[in-house]
Amino acid sequence: MASADPYDQLGVARDASQKDIQKAYRRLAKKLHPDLNPGDKEAQGKFQDLSAAYEILSDEEKRARFDRGEIDASGAEQQQQRYYRDFAQAGTGSQRYEDSSGFADFGDASDVFSTFFSQRGRRNFRLRGADRHYQLEVDFLDAVNGASRRITLPGGSTIDVSIPPGTRDGQTLRLEGKGEPGPDGGQAGDALIEIAVRPHPFFNRDGRDIRLDLPISLTEAVLGGKVTVPTPTGPVTATIPKGSNTGKTLRLKGKGIPGRDGRRGDEYLTLQVTLPDPPDAELEAFVSQWAAGRSHNPRRKMGL
Repeated sequence: MASADPYDQLGVARDASQKDIQKAYRRLAKKLHPDLNPGDKEAQGKFQDLSAAYEILSDEEKRARFDRGEIDASGAEQQQQRYYRDFAQAGTGSQRYEDSSGFADFGDASDVFSTFFSQRGRRNFRLRGADRHYQLEVDFLDAVNGASRRITLPGGSTIDVSIPPGTRDGQTLRLEGKGEPGPDGGQAGDALIEIAVRPHPFFNRDGRDIRLDLPISLTEAVLGGKVTVPTPTGPVTATIPKGSNTGKTLRLKGKGIPGRDGRRGDEYLTLQVTLPDPPDAELEAFVSQWAAGRSHNPRRKMGL
């Protein structure tokens, strides 16, 4: 049976951060996972207790309710203890503690026994099955835009995983009831899918924003113009201002990563002026006779 205190199961303080809780769980799960301890009933029991504790503390709402004493370590509602004054304050004419027998302090015996047996009934629960842990690699754009993937399990069965738009690297998705079956017909555990996002060749994630180094030609830098720019949802047209230098940043509003509210962040373009490769002889000839170019000192502000 799981400890009355999931903080003890994970070995963390009551004020531990969600990141610390996740680290503690991963560290212990690596030691106790049934796949690493085949046939070890003690390890399996400890892993079930560990999973039950993590289920409470990894969910901020459940954790807060546990801290307030509203639920126990299994997630079941706590029976509120009842006192004489609770009945006495029920209101005038309640008659809760009054009857013609003269045994007013005992109240209605049927209420007492019904409460007692309902509490006992709650204790007759079946153990929940252990959670199964998997890792799924997805492409950067699938994580940004959302996708559906299928995992093939060691036994040959499959699980369909829906990847929500805006999924982060390292984020864990929970599929309820897709874990180990519960002993003696108990509730099945969950499948916990940790997402590993593959790097993109040129997109970089920054919260809900996308950052991109955008190469532009010398002509585009000097004269400006319209260029085609990649975004997670497809190419768009952006305007390069005249006289743009390397390092100048442009913003494409709403072309970033969607949040839970459906609103997207932005895409930021950092311009990179790129000379022809191999070098262009005509350009070299022009620059060699360009007097203003020879007199221009871009390091003047550095005192050089």
